[in-house]
Amino acid sequence: MRILGNIIWFILGGFFSFLGYIWGGFLLCLTIIGIPWGLQAMKIGIAHLTPFGKSVVATKNSIPVLSFFLNIIWFLFAGLWIALAELIFGVLLCITILGIPFGLQHFKLMRLALYPFGYDLK
Repeated sequence: MRILGNIIWFILGGFFSFLGYIWGGFLLCLTIIGIPWGLQAMKIGIAHLTPFGKSVVATKNSIPVLSFFLNIIWFLFAGLWIALAELIFGVLLCITILGIPFGLQHFKLMRLALYPFGYDLK
């Protein structure tokens, strides 16, 4: 189920989401101050390629205080809007029975979009 779900996800929009996050991350990395947020956008983009069979976990080597402040800035400027988009797509997909597994993946990615620093999709 995991492989089939990832293939369907990739074909029906995961690849385009990946490209959008990679492009946004690249633009953020063009500025020196935006590099940390650009790398997180790229991480979310890579997570959008194959979300089935993975879960959001805390990373072991992050600095909690620094991650907290970087997450606050992320939340204010991008995280809230990305999470709302994931929530809307998740709810719309969960309306149909066939869309429920894909809606649940959007809810999982919503958690990563809210606070990407200190968390990863493994």
